[in-house]
Amino acid sequence: MTPVDVLLIGAGGFAAGAVNAVAGGGTFFSFPALLAVGVPPVVANASNSVALWPGSLTGAWAYRRELARYKRYLLPMGIASLLGGVAGGLLLLAAGDARFSALIPWLLAFATLLFAFSPQLSAALKRMRPPSAANAESGHGAGSPAGWAVQLLVSIYGGFFGAGMGILMMASLAIGGHEDVQHINALKNLLSAVIYSVTVVTFVVAGAVSWPHTLVMLLTASLGGYGGARLARNIQGPWLRRVVIAVGSALSLYYFYKTLG
Repeated sequence: MTPVDVLLIGAGGFAAGAVNAVAGGGTFFSFPALLAVGVPPVVANASNSVALWPGSLTGAWAYRRELARYKRYLLPMGIASLLGGVAGGLLLLAAGDARFSALIPWLLAFATLLFAFSPQLSAALKRMRPPSAANAESGHGAGSPAGWAVQLLVSIYGGFFGAGMGILMMASLAIGGHEDVQHINALKNLLSAVIYSVTVVTFVVAGAVSWPHTLVMLLTASLGGYGGARLARNIQGPWLRRVVIAVGSALSLYYFYKTLG
């Protein structure tokens, strides 16, 4: 790696850790940084998951007070996240570089649209939620079998491609009955950490990780994740949403041009 490579990967990792802790969408910064320095697509996605794993842990730790009230169904939601993460990671490894490269622009475009319209989608689906699901703290909604099934699907997507996973998860938790944004963010950080943990094991065992690149990004993403989680309590982030949407749109167009042009 050149010094420029180190700076690019480090900046991408820090931005990803901070943005994931605040709003989700950090992979829009870290994954393209790895591709830009020449890491093959599947290895880049695997390395990105390993690098963002500690950031998700530090983000979850920063929200430990909010998580204390959800002990009753953290275990089943965690199991759904674990199983989905393993399945998604194995799907990525089976896809190979050529197939995954062809999917990159579509995945980025899907994640960008999901991020851009997640408030409207969440509001629309919450209006269709039955009244019995309105009280998440009483064990309905996100803590129900339907909630676990949705979390399994979100986790499969997250294990395969991390971009947009946090947005999907925050939307599903809101639809399931959670209304406090800080509590939704706390649960998202913890369940994301579970998904990253199992995909890390899958990718490491398969030898799909570029360790020099990963170690640089791991350090900066961890710093960004803890700082972002602390900052998230004190700021409103419309500007951050605009930045993530702009970056995601630009990257989608770029990879469509690169793949189809």
